[in-house]
Amino acid sequence: MESYEMLVATIALTMGASWASGINLYATLLMLGLAGSTGNLDLPSDLEVLENPLVIGAAGIMYFVEFFVDKTPGVDSGWDTLHTFVRIPAGVLLAAGAVGEINPAMEVAAGILGGGLAATSHATKSGSRLLINTSPEPFSNWGASVTEDLLVIGGLWTALNHPVLFLILLIAFIALAVWMIPKLWRLLASVFRKLATILGFKTKRSDDSSSQNNSNTSSQSDDSVAIPLPHTQIPFEQAASLNQREKMDNLERLHQLYKNGVLTEEEFQKEKFKLLSNSYPEETQNPH
Repeated sequence: MESYEMLVATIALTMGASWASGINLYATLLMLGLAGSTGNLDLPSDLEVLENPLVIGAAGIMYFVEFFVDKTPGVDSGWDTLHTFVRIPAGVLLAAGAVGEINPAMEVAAGILGGGLAATSHATKSGSRLLINTSPEPFSNWGASVTEDLLVIGGLWTALNHPVLFLILLIAFIALAVWMIPKLWRLLASVFRKLATILGFKTKRSDDSSSQNNSNTSSQSDDSVAIPLPHTQIPFEQAASLNQREKMDNLERLHQLYKNGVLTEEEFQKEKFKLLSNSYPEETQNPH
């Protein structure tokens, strides 16, 4: 029973430290360091360095800076972007150190899980902050920042004192994040498209496309004007000559049919008369 409780406590500390580091790394380091140095928490040997006053002091200074930066609209998103390269690796190290010196495979596995969890919580925080920053008033940003600070402190306290409850809540958070992150980023993409339209980027592209289409249309129109239609190109005399040649060809065909016995003499004369009595087409008689 005691070994079971130790296992659950270790898993809760491992996942809790990596999850909290993805939201606010410096608050996590400060809380773990203070809890260990005051005797409220027995940190694993690999994390005992967090009890060092220099580490606690550095974490406290950075938390003080982040406390104000994180509540400044726009600046907080830039801070989150930079800390993508800090929070996730720190989550890997905290998770690997929390399992203690069991065996290298366990530490690597814990690091992989911890890094993934830190990335999930970091993506949820940074994505929601980007969305909140589209609001012109700063109060929603302040409220989100204070909520995140309280969430980290309360989450770590729950992980250290009620590990089973923390793990249940953590599973609920992961399920919520898996459902929410794709929708959050699609919503952000929609917001950025609207901002691009407002700033005129899409209008400019549309204007360029319209001007290109107009130039293509005008060039096609020029081409169509440059190439005359057949009936306007052929003069009247040439059209008449072609018409006469066509009549002669038809006469030869009629004569051949008469010689082959297909037509009687009466039918031959009748068709010949019709062919010779036909006038030129109307467009050739009245050229314009």
